[in-house]
Amino acid sequence: MFGMGMPEIILILAIALIVLGPKKLPEIAKALGRGIAEFKKATQDFKESLDVDDDLKEARDAMRDIKGGIQQTIQKSVATGAASVDSDDEDDEAVAGKDLEHPSKETVEKTPQEPVEDTPSPQAEKKEAEEAPSRDA
Repeated sequence: MFGMGMPEIILILAIALIVLGPKKLPEIAKALGRGIAEFKKATQDFKESLDVDDDLKEARDAMRDIKGGIQQTIQKSVATGAASVDSDDEDDEAVAGKDLEHPSKETVEKTPQEPVEDTPSPQAEKKEAEEAPSRDA
C-alpha cells in the first residue's frame, strides 16, 4: 500500500495513538473506515455510469449505422424507381395516343346491367342492433 511496509504503518499508528489518545483513536478509525467505504462506493458508481455511457455510445453508433443503411436502401430504391418510371413513360405515350374517352366494346359488355345492392357487413348489423332501443324498457 503506497510503498509502505509494516514498520512504517506501526510507526504511524504509534504516533496517532500518542497524539489522539486512546479514547479518540477508535472513533477516528470508525470515521476513517466509513469514509473509505463511501469513497469505494462512489468510485464503483462512477465506473458503472461509465459502463452505461459506453453501452449508450455503442447503441448510438449502431443506430447511426442502421440509419445510414436505410438511407442508402431508400436512395437505391428511389433511383431504380425513377429508372422504371422513365421506362414506363414510353408505355404511357403509347396509351396517351389512344382515345380514352370512348370505352371499348369489351368494357361495355363487362359492365353489369343491373345495379348491385349494398349489403351491410356483419359488424354494421351488430352495431345497429346495439344502438336500437330495447323493447323491455
